[in-house]
Amino acid sequence: MHNWLMSTWTDLGLIVVSAVLILMWLVGVIRVVGLRSLSKMSSFDFAVTVALGSILAAGASSSVPIVNAALAIVSLLTFQALIAMLRQRTRLSDVVDNEPLLIMANGVFVDEALRSSRVTRSDVYAKLREANVVDLEQALAVVLESTGDVSVLHGHGPLDPRVLDGVRIPDGAEALVHLATQRS
Repeated sequence: MHNWLMSTWTDLGLIVVSAVLILMWLVGVIRVVGLRSLSKMSSFDFAVTVALGSILAAGASSSVPIVNAALAIVSLLTFQALIAMLRQRTRLSDVVDNEPLLIMANGVFVDEALRSSRVTRSDVYAKLREANVVDLEQALAVVLESTGDVSVLHGHGPLDPRVLDGVRIPDGAEALVHLATQRS
């Protein structure tokens, strides 16, 4: 029971040293690999970011050797770089990435998209408030991004249709998008 509540001063010191060393290693590797390694541009990138945090925590707070954590970090970031390269050169992004989804256009909810993505109107209202939208008609488009983030495109319009390149527009919502791109 005592070991569950307390650690020795040596163990606590090792945790501090391990945490600092692994964090320094992680920052160093990210500087070499690039900031994309911490991006949330795709669901795969998000998963890598979460996994890096888990590796850092496990290496800092357990008896996992620092070398194991360092190797796991390098392996994960190398694999992420390889996947990013393949996504650019092949159609791998169709398999790895979620497709962004239009959930509101021209101030009107796309109910089919809300149902399929399990996003509620309340969720969208919260994002609209965060974006300082004071009138639903200002919401030219609201997109559930591939990372799970919600983008609110607002203003008086018109919406440049290129902004929606790669966004899945559910059946029936094309007219709403057309209206948003024609507004003045």
